[in-house]
Amino acid sequence: MSTTADLTPQIRDDLVLSHSVEVVEIDGPFARVDIEKWLKALPDKEYQRTAPGDHKAAGYTVDDDGTPMSINVEMIGTGLVIQHYRYEVAGPHYCKMVSTSDVLTPHGWTTVQVVWDLLMEQIDGDRLRYTNTVTSHPTQEMLEFTEANGGTFEKAAEARQIASGAHNKRETPNFAAGIVRAARAAG
Repeated sequence: MSTTADLTPQIRDDLVLSHSVEVVEIDGPFARVDIEKWLKALPDKEYQRTAPGDHKAAGYTVDDDGTPMSINVEMIGTGLVIQHYRYEVAGPHYCKMVSTSDVLTPHGWTTVQVVWDLLMEQIDGDRLRYTNTVTSHPTQEMLEFTEANGGTFEKAAEARQIASGAHNKRETPNFAAGIVRAARAAG
């Protein structure tokens, strides 16, 4: 098993394991929205409420080089996913988080890359649009792991797409509501 403490697994960004985009409209004070601040202060219990049963834990830390990180533990389908999100872009209305995630499957541990984009846009006045995009790519390790366990990338991608899409659909409206609650509290 590769972990984040080991050498970083080779990401196969030429392959898409899953891609899910969910959009919700919500009313809130756009000028006070701060997704970066919300992520860094997201209470563990609030994270759990955004996808009850799926979200297990969330926390904030930094990587060895000082890069801010969000640590999320959640179930995606049959896999327990431990995400080590590094902030690649961090701002009030857009954050791009990238994780080489450890995944505990029924067959053991492997890794995938997860890219999480959080975007809040102002439609008009206090009418906002929140877009939650989650894209995952296999690592070379995951491809070998899947084959060694009698599977194919195509079957793994099909299962992950279904699970990730359903998960994103559940969490997106709750993320939007949490971001707006934090914005209102900031005013």
